[in-house]
Amino acid sequence: MHTTRLLKIVVAGSAAALVLAACSSSSSSDSSAAAPESAAAASAAAASSAPAESSAPAEEAAAEVPGGPAYAGPVGAGEGQVNILAWPGYVEDGSTDPAVDWVTGFEEETGCQVNVKTFGTSDEAVKLMQGGGWDLVSASGDATLRLIYGDNLQPLNPDLVPSYANIYDDLKLQTHNSVGGVPFGVPHGRGANLLMWNTDKVTEPLDSWAVTFEADSPYAGAVTAYDSPIFIADAAVYLMATQPELGITDPYSLDQTQFDAAIALLEQQKALVGEYWSDYTKAIQAFNSGTTAVGTSWQVIANLAEAEGGKVMSTKAKEGATGWSDTWMIAKDTPNINCSYLWLEHIASPEVNAAATEWFGEAPSNAESCALTADKDHCTKYHAGDTAYWEDVYYWNTPTANCIDGRTDVQCVPYSEWATAWAALRA
Repeated sequence: MHTTRLLKIVVAGSAAALVLAACSSSSSSDSSAAAPESAAAASAAAASSAPAESSAPAEEAAAEVPGGPAYAGPVGAGEGQVNILAWPGYVEDGSTDPAVDWVTGFEEETGCQVNVKTFGTSDEAVKLMQGGGWDLVSASGDATLRLIYGDNLQPLNPDLVPSYANIYDDLKLQTHNSVGGVPFGVPHGRGANLLMWNTDKVTEPLDSWAVTFEADSPYAGAVTAYDSPIFIADAAVYLMATQPELGITDPYSLDQTQFDAAIALLEQQKALVGEYWSDYTKAIQAFNSGTTAVGTSWQVIANLAEAEGGKVMSTKAKEGATGWSDTWMIAKDTPNINCSYLWLEHIASPEVNAAATEWFGEAPSNAESCALTADKDHCTKYHAGDTAYWEDVYYWNTPTANCIDGRTDVQCVPYSEWATAWAALRA
């Protein structure tokens, strides 16, 4: 069972990396604001110059796509190695658990030696990719546009990845993994950020984020929130539902007025928060001990908390939620293009996608993976093919000055300013 495997990672000491692997540019470990902020600002500035999406035909838009042309193929013999940047738990070779290995077979079959380096935050991933020497990266939405518009990635040729056809349609060609109708990678998996509570502390079922944001919350001092600039989007999701006059349609596309409203809400929330978290093992401990009564969580946290005997419940709040969808992306200047495409097909195949996403604790991206998970209820728990469930889940994206929602009469607040505002909030 995947919860048992994840607990093994924690016990084995891999937790320090894995706990951050649900994929955001976390500002925490108290070196938060310092976390490659100069690199983050530089890459965010590149992303800020991204042109807004237009309704132009894909062929016309493709001419303006960064990264140059996609590899035409065909995929030939491997070059002998592939260098991968990945979230912990995404490239397992048996060293964490001998029973968990989808690397060795790939190496034997293709002759491509896998060299992997894991990262703990999206800012770290961006900085490493900018430094060069990497062929592939498993990037979250708050890193993808920074890499695309930083000219670090090349477009994907989906014809060279047969399993791409079986990826859920609502994961393809999203604003965080495509430009002008051109895909920039292969979706890996997805998850939603949930409202969770300790049932000893909260005796009535909840369905709204209100108890985590509103000043009259009965749980003041026992609320928890995710410690990252991207959490500003969670406030924006709540404002979309509760203050529609602000006109927010995309929580990552905020003009100054909308952004200021989100920050004001977070300042109000700060008085309620007992603890901000980025390490999900600590979040589990806080929920299970009762020091945290209610707050933001992930499905994997809920599952692990229950596996430890915790009295918790979770739900996707009625206002909607943020979430993540990670994407495998190819470096623009990779010298190992054949090995890179061979890996993309391998990791997206039903068998490996099932193993990787179940091990980590997220919904698989390949529609054929659900029949192959060890826990036959895995895809039900994680809502893998439940399209309606994801309709109001807003996957992490990179805020840019050119509004992602298509507005051209205003400028939106770019990621670098989100990072600055979050650091000030947490000071």
